[in-house]
Amino acid sequence: MNIYVSNLSFNVTDEDLQDYFAEYGEVTSAKVIMDKYTNRSKGFGFVEMPDDAAAQKAITELDGGMVDGRAIKVMIAKPKEERRPNNNNNNRPSYSNSRW
Repeated sequence: MNIYVSNLSFNVTDEDLQDYFAEYGEVTSAKVIMDKYTNRSKGFGFVEMPDDAAAQKAITELDGGMVDGRAIKVMIAKPKEERRPNNNNNNRPSYSNSRW
């Protein structure tokens, strides 16, 4: 099961994240997402656990728990949506003061 963890302290590492979940069962991967320009944590990450029952228990018990002074949010990760290129420019912000 893929688990999304948010509101992480910027000091939390991949190893820390793995340690938090290892108490509940096998962790196949744990990754804190880093900003590619600053190489600093974005404050969220993902954990994969092969045993769904252990993963569900970890979600239930860790959600709202305090880690480095912050209440973390833990939930089942939603599948990543595919991004489609926007070629029609309809979603660009308008910087004009005109309403028309």
